Amino acid sequence: MNILLIGSGGREHGLAWKLAQSLSTKKLYAAPGNPGIAEEAQVVALDVSDHTAVVEFCKTNAIDLVVIGPEAPLVDGLADSLEWAGVPAFGPSAKAAQLEGSKGFTKDLCARANIPTGGYVRTHSLSEATEALTKFSAPYVLKADGLAAGKGVVIAANLEEAEAALADMFDGAFGDAGAQVVIEEFLEGEEASFFAITDGTHVLPFGTAQDHKQVGEGDVGLNTGGMGAYSPAPVLTEELQQRVLDEIIQPTVDSMRAEGTPYSGVLYAGLMLTASGPQLIEYNCRFGDPECQVLMTRFEGDLAALMLACAKGELAGQKANFAPETALTVVMCANGYPGTPEKGGRVDLGDAEANGAKVFHAGTTMKDGQLVANGGRVLNVTASGANVTEAKAAAYEAVAKVDFPSGFYRSDIGWKEVAREGS
Repeated sequence: MNILLIGSGGREHGLAWKLAQSLSTKKLYAAPGNPGIAEEAQVVALDVSDHTAVVEFCKTNAIDLVVIGPEAPLVDGLADSLEWAGVPAFGPSAKAAQLEGSKGFTKDLCARANIPTGGYVRTHSLSEATEALTKFSAPYVLKADGLAAGKGVVIAANLEEAEAALADMFDGAFGDAGAQVVIEEFLEGEEASFFAITDGTHVLPFGTAQDHKQVGEGDVGLNTGGMGAYSPAPVLTEELQQRVLDEIIQPTVDSMRAEGTPYSGVLYAGLMLTASGPQLIEYNCRFGDPECQVLMTRFEGDLAALMLACAKGELAGQKANFAPETALTVVMCANGYPGTPEKGGRVDLGDAEANGAKVFHAGTTMKDGQLVANGGRVLNVTASGANVTEAKAAAYEAVAKVDFPSGFYRSDIGWKEVAREGS
């Protein structure tokens, strides 16, 4: 089949790499792509916010499937426009994508469907939010309701910090995403991610992962879009995975369908593993980044065929097989991230992929024949091993071969699981 992949980050490079391996793939296009994606697909100049242009491209090039990588085009309704034009798309409708597009929407759904999650209050003004703080105790979890590129969460240690953070949020710190703020109960436990593919009725588990959101080693500092990840996540035992399916994922899918907003695509549940069991922190309506890269490294099936079956509502009977090995990715960032990143820095991959590692491009571009940084998160250096300890060693061996003078990375990705494996 002919496939159009939408997106330009590390997640999309991971998807392009796996889609290019699919026996079902005849021709793979990508818009807008990046230098890494260009090695797997034909990159096309296409304004993905122009739905008419995307539909016309699909008609002209006989596209059989559109895979929408990032959340913004989904929330913007690109999948709807393609469906109206008769082009199958992997990804939810705009209404269903509210699961990520609005934290409050998801919290309200959890309340209606009795899905385990922390207590919350939706607020629409600074005065309302400040008053709502009295219903919670420190630390305070403050979330911009809308899309904020993975950075719209503040965990305030005390009331003074919370009030200051709320003032910033309602003053535009996260743009329109912070026009509403959800204040949540702080959940104690360990975070993990669970992925499932659904056609709105059937649910297919699609792996587990753990990522590192904070910029500093030991999981300290500002939140980022993700500094590294590994899959599978051993803390999500088979028993816990079944509970996630039964108590969180399936009730969500059933409720969305019953309420007239059926969800189709990948459903990414960010979880807190508490003493009383798994609780939902938030949903994403697309693959995680960089979780996608480690999932794709382990996935052994025909991704294109699976995504088409999902888009057509034919997921029943499909399977998802993964290699038993652990995959781990290290994100190499431009200096200044997660603030203002230093763009234009030279990047030389050397022989980083010599021993089976894979370097996914997240924020790169070509300038005068030289690969340079073009974003905050620049590369995802990924490798596999028998366990997290071995995968980590292989990944950092590859990282050491990359010459990126104006970049940095965490040297402790996977540290909690490495400690458990060594105990």
